[in-house]
Amino acid sequence: MSRTRYTRRLPAAAVVAGLALALAACGSEGTGAGAAPAASADKLDPNADLKKQSLNITIWDGYSPKDLPTKVEQKLGFPIKIAIHDTNETAMAKLTGSPDNGGFDVAFVSGQYAQALNEQGLLEPLHHELIPNLANLYPEASELSYDKGNKFSVPYTWGTTGICYRSDLVKTAPTSWNDILNPAPEYNKKVTMMTTERWLALPALKSLGYSINTADDGQIAKAKDLLLKAKSHLLAYDDTTFGDRLKSGEAVMAEAWDGWCPENEKNIKFTVPKEGSDLWADTMVILKTSKNKEAAHAFINYILDPEIHSWLSENIMYKAPNKAAMEKVNPATLQSFPSLKLSPADLLQGESIIDLGADSTKYTRLATEVAAQQ
Repeated sequence: MSRTRYTRRLPAAAVVAGLALALAACGSEGTGAGAAPAASADKLDPNADLKKQSLNITIWDGYSPKDLPTKVEQKLGFPIKIAIHDTNETAMAKLTGSPDNGGFDVAFVSGQYAQALNEQGLLEPLHHELIPNLANLYPEASELSYDKGNKFSVPYTWGTTGICYRSDLVKTAPTSWNDILNPAPEYNKKVTMMTTERWLALPALKSLGYSINTADDGQIAKAKDLLLKAKSHLLAYDDTTFGDRLKSGEAVMAEAWDGWCPENEKNIKFTVPKEGSDLWADTMVILKTSKNKEAAHAFINYILDPEIHSWLSENIMYKAPNKAAMEKVNPATLQSFPSLKLSPADLLQGESIIDLGADSTKYTRLATEVAAQQ
């Protein structure tokens, strides 16, 4: 079993760039979750000769098997080229920086970014009849608020955010976001939080009973005050190496994405605080400018094959929103990483992160001000 580390969201060093600036580059006005694309769906040929097509795909490093191009060509008969992006922002720059969307046919981006691309009319509405393996998805996978009904995106993986902690180094297991925002004195300077904008704000917003998608200035101001008070108690802001800090004992609690909590290590556990959390998803989308749309649909259908999609949970410890795939995951893997067993019903208790359009700048400003505070 391998466990690849990759930066699937905005790293701390780039926090001031933020979602808002990425969307500004493509001119998003934030017209709302699931907005209809500007252009209608192309008419596709279900009997197209796929051997005459090819695909260019952009995806996070380590987010698919290394032999995927070989497998796809053997199974479907067309070649694929895979380009790597390190963050959603990098992907957005690729996709919005030229009239042909960088020449890409398929892109892997997080849900709110898929929403933003769709609102700009850059995505091909999905032809469900060409993706029969959609039937393998959990019913809940069509209820994500940024794209209800999977009109323009197919979720590839999903999860939540919580507290990863050392059960042997805390007297009581954490149950609240306040356990890291205002830790007990003995845990001072032994707690980490994230700097990625929406996830920096998440613990404070949830502890105050607010939506993680709020654009209310007063609520965001209260969250900022709470984050500034919490800053003095932190060991570090850490989006990527908190697992290592927990393993060494340097940290005892960390805000973490479920798949990045090293639960296979002795005494390291993951919990979702009682105030609730998010439901994030990474998706597959087809660009409107693609000249290989039949192949793109066939590729997505192939990924949704249970034998292929289950690779996620066996290798990067993220949950696939694919019931048939999750049923194929090795029981030993599920035992080592209990958060893999979170049910779709559990996940749907969290809020889907959506694109806020122009209001995203409020979170950029929040993160910048918190980072600047001494």
